[in-house]
Amino acid sequence: MKLFVEVIVPLLFLIVGFGMLVKGADIFVEGSSRIAKKLGVSQLFIALTIVAMGTSIPETAVSLFAALKGNEELALGNIVGTNILNIMLILGFTAVLTPLAVSKSTVKYEMPIMIFTAIAFSFLGLGINLFTGEKKIVDGMFTRADGIILLALFGLYLIYLFRLARKTKSEEEGLVPYENKISWPLLILISVAGLALVIVGSDMVVKGASRIAEEIGISQRIIGLTVVAFGTSLPELATSVTAAIKKHHDLAVGNIVGSNIYNMLFIGGITSIVRPVPYSAAFRMDSLVCIGASVLLLLLVMFNRKNVLNRFSGAFMMCAYFVYAFSLCC
Repeated sequence: MKLFVEVIVPLLFLIVGFGMLVKGADIFVEGSSRIAKKLGVSQLFIALTIVAMGTSIPETAVSLFAALKGNEELALGNIVGTNILNIMLILGFTAVLTPLAVSKSTVKYEMPIMIFTAIAFSFLGLGINLFTGEKKIVDGMFTRADGIILLALFGLYLIYLFRLARKTKSEEEGLVPYENKISWPLLILISVAGLALVIVGSDMVVKGASRIAEEIGISQRIIGLTVVAFGTSLPELATSVTAAIKKHHDLAVGNIVGSNIYNMLFIGGITSIVRPVPYSAAFRMDSLVCIGASVLLLLLVMFNRKNVLNRFSGAFMMCAYFVYAFSLCC
């Protein structure tokens, strides 16, 4: 009975919570995408904003709930761990299934933005001034001022996306199914229902993961970097794999790149404003891995003459991730 209460119940919370997260995010993205289409927004804009940010809703909810409940290591581990997993495991797995052709725009602009974002996030966590390079404090901490900086950078990124969307014509085939018959009230209801599922599921994931970490003696950092990161990345996995199979390579890659930028800037910013988040010494290596994964992705694509992330590169990225995950347990 004690084992059931201390381990089985938290595990059930975790599993049910993940299920609600994935389904809720799927419903929310579907509803939001249809609303965007109804408003006449370009498909490129939908891919770069609603799809990329929509699949990151679980990360947003989990990190915010974790921070509010005082589980700061879980919140930070979820952000950093998700970004590492998105690149190394999800894009790696997707590339193994089918080689991914990456657009020149993504290689030239969006991937470098992702690398800059990872570096800026690490600098702020270490307490280093982004403009002068001076150390602000001895012990790393994401303060509310850091959160404001991250949100300001996110605002600049949104301006970039809007300008990019204005230069791009809408594609004739939508990335998301759309029907004119669906009314505005129903579209809004669908989106709200999806968001509600995400919020409830996030609360269950945080409670389950925190309880399991306490019972088996694993730090919240490791739980956040692995189990929770994988669970909240399921929408990205489903989206990228489906997009790649349907030959929407830009969506498959853009979903991951856009989600990673969103995770660092928006989720990191909002979480830090809600509650300052300690950046422990253990996270320094994780941040370096995150930066390294971003740089590795860019190099693997650039070294291919056709800007293709091939099966060999995907397998290499997956192997590198498993080595990193194994190192966390040692």
